[in-house]
Formats: sequence, structure tokens, C-alpha cells
Amino acid sequence: MRVDKFLKVSRLIKRRTVAKDVSDQGRVLVNGREAKPSSSVKEGDEITIQFGQKLVTVRVERTAETTKKDEAAQLYTVIKEEPISKSNDLW
Repeated sequence: MRVDKFLKVSRLIKRRTVAKDVSDQGRVLVNGREAKPSSSVKEGDEITIQFGQKLVTVRVERTAETTKKDEAAQLYTVIKEEPISKSNDLW
């Protein structure tokens, strides 16, 4: 599944166009590598997203073409959330 679609379906990012823009800006890593919107993700992959001054890392538990709002959080597990500081700035 494309990373931009996963971010939208899982509701980590509300709209696919926003997920695409975030990926285009280099603010998404898949398994430690910068991801384009079309990058593929599968179960077990780790996705790190830069939200403003915060980094969120999640593990993909499963993929789905569509999901209901209350089931979206089951698609991933949050591994860590951390503020961005000068010492851990990945970008």
C-alpha cells in the first residue's frame, strides 16, 4: 500500500492530499529512509512523521483499503512520540 494512502486510511493524517504534501516535503520516513508518497508500506514497517515540532513513530500492524473511524487506530501501534530538538533533528 502507498504510504500516503496508509496515512489517510489510518487517520494519522486526515486527507490524502495533505499526506502527499507531507511526504513530498521529506517529513515522512519509512524504516529510516525518506519516503515519497508512492513508497510502499507493509505490515511490520516503521513510519516516522514530523508533525510541527514533534516526531511520531508508528509500526504498521495491518493495511486496509478502507476502514471505519473507530477501527483506524488498529492499523498501527505508536512506538514513540518525541519533541524535536537540535540533537535529534533528523531533517
